[in-house]
Amino acid sequence: MQIQDNVFIITGGASGLGAATARMIAAAGGKVLLADVQVDAGTALAAELEGRFLKCDVTSEADGQAVVALAEDMGTLRGLINCAGVAPAVKTVGKDGPHPLDVFQRAININLVGTFNMARLAADAIGKTPALESGERGIIINTASVAAYDGQIGQAAYASSKAAVVGLTLPMARDLARSGIRVMTIAPGIFETPMLMGMPEEVRDALGKMVPFPARLGRPHEYAQLARAIIENTMLNGETIRLDGAIRMQPK
Repeated sequence: MQIQDNVFIITGGASGLGAATARMIAAAGGKVLLADVQVDAGTALAAELEGRFLKCDVTSEADGQAVVALAEDMGTLRGLINCAGVAPAVKTVGKDGPHPLDVFQRAININLVGTFNMARLAADAIGKTPALESGERGIIINTASVAAYDGQIGQAAYASSKAAVVGLTLPMARDLARSGIRVMTIAPGIFETPMLMGMPEEVRDALGKMVPFPARLGRPHEYAQLARAIIENTMLNGETIRLDGAIRMQPK
């Protein structure tokens, strides 16, 4: 699978891990379509990378269909990288009472249903493209989290949604094997995303020191570097890769 001259959709592509991945794709000669709810940031980055931006709620079938249709207009769609997500922090029962159900449902809807929505629509389009010599047609990379395995206090919604993305990986890869479409998931540890960078420096330093090695926060370009390796290595399929410096999260 080559990146050059092929089209890749990146959800959550306006910032953080998605933006770093978009920069990697563009630098490798690919065409990027950023799908995000952040209009100003997404439009600016798309212009910088000579790509396209489309406002997209990943839970919306109509929005997802519009993104895929635009991607097809841009050229040969070969990949989807799902980076859109939310990370609420609420205890199952806290001092204000039980976990609000709508907060839990929103996390599941965006992180899991949104991931599946975009994957199913992109896979349908990718499956109709000409196969490469190897029989491959494309790649879907989803984003989970180490919280899928080591969910901390207050992460019931987030951790369960990301564990479901991990559980989605193998059956989806098996479903799409006959179409020559691979499915992989990356489970990042603690990364320098906009959410984390908004925390005080001492908090960020303390989080970084929890990582055995390297004892720091992950950098978005390291996620993008792994995404590129996955795209280019056809034998990587149906698996989740932890990208976390060997961290195993403590309860809090």
